[in-house]
Amino acid sequence: MNATPDDPLDSQTLLAAARRALGIEAQAVTALAARLDERFAAACRLCLACAGRVVVTGIGKSGHIARKIAATLASTGTPAFFLHPADAAHGDLGMITRSDVVLALSSSGESQELLQLVPHLKRLGVPLIAMTGNASSMLARLANVALDVSVPEEACPLNLAPTASTTASLAMGDALAVTLLEARGFTAQDFARSHPGGALGRRLFLRVADVMRTGADLPRVSPDTPLGEGLLEMSRKGLGMTVIVDHDDRVLGVFTDGDLRRALDRRLDVRTALMRTVMTSPCKTIGPHELAADGVHVMETHRITALPVIEGGKLVGAFNVHDLLRAGVV
Repeated sequence: MNATPDDPLDSQTLLAAARRALGIEAQAVTALAARLDERFAAACRLCLACAGRVVVTGIGKSGHIARKIAATLASTGTPAFFLHPADAAHGDLGMITRSDVVLALSSSGESQELLQLVPHLKRLGVPLIAMTGNASSMLARLANVALDVSVPEEACPLNLAPTASTTASLAMGDALAVTLLEARGFTAQDFARSHPGGALGRRLFLRVADVMRTGADLPRVSPDTPLGEGLLEMSRKGLGMTVIVDHDDRVLGVFTDGDLRRALDRRLDVRTALMRTVMTSPCKTIGPHELAADGVHVMETHRITALPVIEGGKLVGAFNVHDLLRAGVV
């Protein structure tokens, strides 16, 4: 199918439409920064003082954005959940308690489903934060705090489909969540606790003992082992190194591919040279109870690909970068 310059499927026409949409949405988000004032700070204080949860609600496209904001709040230290206003009107109002704060999203600020919640909130004394594109709307007037997320135009060329307006609401929700995160002193470790199955959780909670090889899988030789036998041990165990230990399993050094190249440069006889003469000593090690992420740091800092694990000076394990990759640490 060949497109002509006047064809609506022409590449330049398609790209121009996309750039226009992105430009409008970028301007909508940028405008929010200049609009932030004491009302935003007041909304933050209400959330920080909340002994219960932030109940986020909205309907239609605003409802989709509300779900995302609730999820972001919950994962960054502010207990929150999404409540559909239609479900609230049919029994789920009981999910809101006197200890909660309600964050309601509505572009028009006149959504009847949301306005029907207000009398119940007033009876309970639950603070209401409105996020709306109409600062003079009924929802904005009834709220304890109203955040203005209005936009001059939608990215939709018909100026009908919620596009820039939903982007602005989402960005304001992210700003609220991040501000609360910082105010609470929320850390990466806190984040990982609510994401134990994610990559960050693995990086922060996985210990060296969880990824290291042990027992018969450990490559180890004595310092008086011939270099040739040391090479065979390194090849059999597949770690890219072998550890040199004394009779008490205390680590004396390591032998790696780099040590082999240096030995060959010295024209050493692999049949007669001893491991004590070619090993790197002292060598980098790590403890079994250290974070696996710390092992990554040691490897990156010293440009090595494997590490012996010691406890009480004795060899208890070893791992390489492939073990870390399999565990999802890197």
